[in-house]
Parts: sequence; C-alpha cells; structure tokens
Amino acid sequence: MNKIIIINGPNLNLLGEREQSQYGSVTFDDLKNLCILKCQELNLKLDFKQSNIEGEIVNIIQEARIQHDGMIINAGGFTHTSVSIRDALNVFKKPIIELHISNIYKREEFRKKSLISDVVTGIICGLGTNGYILAINSMHEMLKNENK
Repeated sequence: MNKIIIINGPNLNLLGEREQSQYGSVTFDDLKNLCILKCQELNLKLDFKQSNIEGEIVNIIQEARIQHDGMIINAGGFTHTSVSIRDALNVFKKPIIELHISNIYKREEFRKKSLISDVVTGIICGLGTNGYILAINSMHEMLKNENK
C-alpha cells in the first residue's frame, strides 16, 4: 500500500473562515476528512499535515523522504517566498504535486511566481478544495504506473 502526505502551509488551518470568495466555505477539518475518505477509497495511506512555520514544513518534507511514496503540497504564502521549502522539495525525488485552492495567476502580482513549481511533478490550481481530490487521484495514478 502506497503512503502519501499532504502538507498544508500557513493559514490553511483557517479554511472556511478566511476569504471565502477565494477559498470557499469548506473547513480545514472537512477538507481533511474528504481527503481521508478519498485515500481509503483508493487504498492509499495518508498523512495530512499543516503548519504556519516554515522550518516545521521543511522538517516534515525531509522526514517524508523516508516514510512516503508521494507528496501533495499547498505551501500557501511560502510558495512565493521560501527557498528553504523549495530546496527540501528538490531532495524528495519522488512524485510531488503543487496545489493551490485559488488560481494564483489571477491574483496579486506577487502570487504569480512560485518558487517550487520547477521542482515538482505537476501543479493544480484554481479548482477550489476539489483540487485536493484531483491531486489524490493524480498521485494514485502516478504511483500505480511506477509500481508496474
């Protein structure tokens, strides 16, 4: 059974409360439960993490190298600022999907630059919290193809 990790960056714990026009009304706990159910359906083991602290996210990514077969990351605001998270992702060497609930290319100019896009396998953005389900489905397919 493949094991994946979903890492959520700063302020994602406030889903359902903050900027519903950008992020919708689904709460963080609801999103976590939806992801758990989808992974169970696909026979994937899931770790679901969130941190507002850059160094903690780096530690989670580094630990994931040993314990996980794939990663989905919504680095939040760190997407646009963190060389440290980018460097940690670059060492992962397994499938990584960069995920954003909103379309970062339709937002403020500073959000249009991702420091992590060039070290991930693929990107999903602008599809709301449904992007998490799409990312899980895509990760499942990538891992299934690797295991053939």
